[in-house]
Amino acid sequence: MNLLFNIEYKTVFGEDLILNVVNDGQPADGLYTPYRMYTTDGLHWQCDLKLPATADHASLCYYYSVECDGKVTRKEWTTLTHRLDLTAAKAKQYHVYDHWMQIPEDSYLYSSAFTDCLHRSTLQALQPTTYDKTVRIIVRSPQLKPDQYLVLSGDTEAFGEWNISKALPMTQHQHNEWVVDVDAETLSEQHIELKFAALSYSLPTNDPMWEPCFNRTIDVPKLNRGDVVVYHLDQAFMPMPNTKVAGTLVPVFSLHSKGSFGVGDFGDLKAMIDFVEATGQHVLQLLPINDTTATYTYTDSYPYSCISVFALHPLYCDLRQLPKLNDKAQQAQFDTLQEELNCLPQIDYVRVMRSKMDFLQLLFKQEGKRTMGTKAYKAFFEKSARWLVPYAQFCYLRDQYGTADATQWPDHHTWNEADRKALSTPSNKAYQQVAFYYFVQFVLYTQMKEAHAYAQSKRIVLKGDVPIGVSRHGCDVWVEPKYFNMDGQAGAPPDDFSVNGQNWGFPTYNWDEMLKDGCAWWERRFKNMAEFFDAYRIDHVLGFFRIWEIPISCVNGLCGQFSPSLALSREEIASYGLNFQEDLFTKPYVRNWVIDRVFGEHREEVIAKYLNHIHDDVFELNEHFNTERKIEAAFEGQEMDEKSTWIRDGLYALANDVLFVRDKKNPHLFHPRITAQFNFIYESLWDVDKQAFNRLYNEYYYRRNNQFWYHEAMKKLPKLVQATRMLVCAEDLGMVPDCVAWVMNELRILSLEVQSMPKDPKVTFGYLPNNPYRSVATISSHDMPTLRQWWDEDYPRTQHYYNTMLGKEGPAPHPLPGWLARDIIWQHLASPSMLCILSIQDWLSMDERLRLDDANAERINIPANPKHYWRYRMHLNIEDMLTDNSLVSNLCELNSQSGRG
Repeated sequence: MNLLFNIEYKTVFGEDLILNVVNDGQPADGLYTPYRMYTTDGLHWQCDLKLPATADHASLCYYYSVECDGKVTRKEWTTLTHRLDLTAAKAKQYHVYDHWMQIPEDSYLYSSAFTDCLHRSTLQALQPTTYDKTVRIIVRSPQLKPDQYLVLSGDTEAFGEWNISKALPMTQHQHNEWVVDVDAETLSEQHIELKFAALSYSLPTNDPMWEPCFNRTIDVPKLNRGDVVVYHLDQAFMPMPNTKVAGTLVPVFSLHSKGSFGVGDFGDLKAMIDFVEATGQHVLQLLPINDTTATYTYTDSYPYSCISVFALHPLYCDLRQLPKLNDKAQQAQFDTLQEELNCLPQIDYVRVMRSKMDFLQLLFKQEGKRTMGTKAYKAFFEKSARWLVPYAQFCYLRDQYGTADATQWPDHHTWNEADRKALSTPSNKAYQQVAFYYFVQFVLYTQMKEAHAYAQSKRIVLKGDVPIGVSRHGCDVWVEPKYFNMDGQAGAPPDDFSVNGQNWGFPTYNWDEMLKDGCAWWERRFKNMAEFFDAYRIDHVLGFFRIWEIPISCVNGLCGQFSPSLALSREEIASYGLNFQEDLFTKPYVRNWVIDRVFGEHREEVIAKYLNHIHDDVFELNEHFNTERKIEAAFEGQEMDEKSTWIRDGLYALANDVLFVRDKKNPHLFHPRITAQFNFIYESLWDVDKQAFNRLYNEYYYRRNNQFWYHEAMKKLPKLVQATRMLVCAEDLGMVPDCVAWVMNELRILSLEVQSMPKDPKVTFGYLPNNPYRSVATISSHDMPTLRQWWDEDYPRTQHYYNTMLGKEGPAPHPLPGWLARDIIWQHLASPSMLCILSIQDWLSMDERLRLDDANAERINIPANPKHYWRYRMHLNIEDMLTDNSLVSNLCELNSQSGRG
């Protein structure tokens, strides 16, 4: 059988068009066969493929790319590839007329969030035909709702002569793509006018929705017996309103049901899905669910410091779904413990984690051998072995040596691939040592997969979270250290969350190494997530443009630098009119007047213990205290009274008091220190020097790197957002350069819109009707105060919001009354944003019967506190929420009236 592919695509000299035939339906690297096309004019390209008569192909998936000098410079949108069904029984030759598929404006409609949840519909195989000559029409129409189907009508008898009752029903053979075969011998003319229409299964066929465009035309060539001519036409657009939905944000650990074991679990997730469905919502957003177990202490409660981006957290195991222990006394102890822990108002992370692990150990001894002999387990192990085997060994060594820091282990400082065989062979002692961790991950995988399937059956989108970093002492770093820079710390510059910046402690990514293999680690990570979610939030998407990298010697984030970025030379600094003085500008500025102002009555003690006198009124930090880490160590273990805190924080301020930070890679280049305008060194400058520094500062942070960071992001993000069909959303808050909006628009990534943190620096609050459709509207995130907390945080700001955004007169009431919370929520629901996702605390804020008396008890995280204990629990159980008719009807009414129900 011959396949002749034709496409019009304008190229320039030196460029070649490549037809890439995909072997498994997904355009992953190494899984396609490239065929070089030929052209005579650089516009019309062809490629001939010959399939052996014995070849058993039901269909062929493929995409086009452009090569120049042997490198791929461009390629089509590959989330949904072209598909050629080889179903014409008498076909000898297929003539395929394609067009280049750029990422569509409505690419979100091809995401699994829409195709598998919101617009869930059933795909059908194209039925075989026995025509001697065939005309095939293929078109994409992603806007159709689940009860609609596409038909084709035209000006010939074969196409129904514009009679909708005689139109040709089409088959949805892949997501949003419709196809129909026509017997070419029934065509009375070669020139055909046609058009697509949408019909509803539940409405009469005389009520079609036609595409609002001029008639399409095709000219069918003269066909020989066995010819199939295939036309892939431009998208059929239907005049339908955009889909808008509402959702709830709640961490799994915060879920609370009557059967919880002191913490939310994957079983509670199903109950929460029921609540979301009952209240007319369609999205349930979670925080990361990966394993964070490094110390078995409360510090592991931080969900963004995972030890594995693939493994699920044992904390979320639903013990109710597991067999009971045969030892009734032991089972009774756990039943009693469950009741005790479930009565706590907050999570006791240590006790819950220890108790669940104890139960799982006992259950493994009882059920492990039988479970691990099942087909389901074996299939899971085979699919997950790449990450599961080293993860299990890492966990075993962590528990054996009492630390997750592999540098403290006597051996196995990094993963040894040679260990894999022994760890994968059940009869081997090494396998038996780690089998428990295999068992636990299988249980977790099974429960989370069931929760995901349950959500899809209810048309609920589960939205996950992709942390920007990984634990420094985690399995990912241990297994593939080449991907990480261990001599730096990832964080964020100062913002509304933290005036000193944030130091997350994560190693930064070695993007040079990751790009060598096409970001394969990230691709595996996203595909693993797609097992459980249909949408995801990219935490700190700015990290894909540049990361705020902090020296390992720092505690706070003030002396970081963007990596990568275009640092400044001495000559460039001087070109702004600033006389660059390296020693003065790059070393801590410690003068008499600074010491007086910072330490006051403790000045003499500080000079004697922590400083060295250089000359005149110039001092320097003693070498034992000349970095934040040294200062931190000096005060560690002390009882931090007011005086100790005053001195420690003052020393931190001195250590950060520089005007420029030296570039990490090139010591002859420099970065202006973030928020240096609040420094003593800046205060000491002449006005003309301050003006010069400000010009340099603004150019550096807001313009200089824009194009550079755009290209950095486009090296990484296009491949990652197309690695799966999950709907991609991003957290794009903070110090956001202009290029972020360029990339997100180009890749059709949903932005995050928080009214109190507008992206326009000229306004105090965002104007909700201006939200873009491709966005997520919210009031607060897990890192922010809840709506009720924010309302009482800054009375003048709240008053301004009350009068300008809500259009109300008089003084704003405090605390926030329920009726006013409802007004604020309504305005967010009425915004144009595709998704409006509110925290469970903000939903409950409008019901004064149900919300907590203490608004501060609702806070999930305080970013300024790196040792925050993540232990927030819903004070209401899900069962009672589901049966609270007033709550359910209130939410249903809001979502319905706002067009999100």
